[in-house]
Amino acid sequence: MYTAEALRKGLRTSRFGSKIYTFDTIDSTNNCARALAGCWADEGTVIIAEQQTAGRGRLGRSWLANPNENLTFSIILRPKMAPEAINLLPLSVSVAVALAVEQVTGLRLECKWPNDLLVNNKKVAGILLEGSFSKNTIDWIVIGIGINVNQTVFPTDLTPKATSLKLATNKDIDRTVLFRSVLESLERYYRSGNDSGFQSILPDWIARTTMIDKTISVMENGTVVSGTVKGLSRDGGLILRTEHSDRTFFAGDVTILGT
Repeated sequence: MYTAEALRKGLRTSRFGSKIYTFDTIDSTNNCARALAGCWADEGTVIIAEQQTAGRGRLGRSWLANPNENLTFSIILRPKMAPEAINLLPLSVSVAVALAVEQVTGLRLECKWPNDLLVNNKKVAGILLEGSFSKNTIDWIVIGIGINVNQTVFPTDLTPKATSLKLATNKDIDRTVLFRSVLESLERYYRSGNDSGFQSILPDWIARTTMIDKTISVMENGTVVSGTVKGLSRDGGLILRTEHSDRTFFAGDVTILGT
């Protein structure tokens, strides 16, 4: 099991990870982080668990991760940004996590809108953003991060589309080292976004995706729209050129066609 002392040892951050809650088993690190955020826990507080009994991904999906093999944690943020720009935050987190993983493993990660990270066209990590808003301001944001690290066996239905860092490198990955690298990268990109605006992340994210000019389908509220990806809007939306017009999406389930 993780200990806060071991995770913080050698951690080069100023705020992220200054408080770390560790659990052997928990229902969801995001649930715990949301409760703490509502009680004014400090920005940068981290909740990390070996096993989640009710881990969540986007769109209400379950996040399944074997205990003692992966990284599943959440972090509390209080960003200085307008609520309408909130879709930029998962893009910033994606780039930060990708860079950290690359530094530890030597792999090249790809960003898939809105919040997935891929290796060899298979999902290796995901991000879940939840928040509280009042009077057109952001009270807090909880970012949940799940990384498939040393897991080598996945459920049959996930095997064609999921992978892990160990499967991609054929090496065991030190999860504590990876955690520190991710937290340091997250703080660096988060501080930059707060200082200069989170729009600055757009070129970095686009440089890490192969989605541009690909044909995709987006399922939003039960409706499927197909078209060609033309880029991102300044507030983080996905610009899709359909048969009739350009449309911008801020949420949805994306499938890349022809792969």
